[in-house]
Amino acid sequence: MEQNFSLVSIQIQIAAAMQELDACNELSIHFGLALTGQQMLRLTEQRFQALKSTGRIEFGEGVLKKLVIAFCDSPYITQSNYEETLSELQDIFYYFKSESGDTLSDDELIEAMKSVFDGKAQGSLEYLAGTALENLCRIIRGGGIDEYEGSPEDDYEE
Repeated sequence: MEQNFSLVSIQIQIAAAMQELDACNELSIHFGLALTGQQMLRLTEQRFQALKSTGRIEFGEGVLKKLVIAFCDSPYITQSNYEETLSELQDIFYYFKSESGDTLSDDELIEAMKSVFDGKAQGSLEYLAGTALENLCRIIRGGGIDEYEGSPEDDYEE
């Protein structure tokens, strides 16, 4: 019985996440970006995998909606790389949320990610994950975000 309840709970969460993403299409379509039902399902399932691999749990909506809203106007995202980019951004978010010791709010981390992605990284997810956010996390662990001034990319080296 407990296993059935768990399965129903996951199915409800998947359905809610897909509804959120479908609603996001209304915004992203203005930038030439839209997710199909299959893409939404893959992203939602990948969310659960990312949470599991980082040892995180979430209550309520996931971060995908916020990522879509923040990144849909990026000049580096096209329809052909939209799903893959969102998938990578989601993984990067959960990894660095843990790495930052949850010092940053979701919105602060997404803002930092967007600033670097559209700025110094010029759309490179490898740069974003491998250099920029590692440096941001070092800054946070060394003294906290309160001691950090300027845009997130100011202290990053190439």
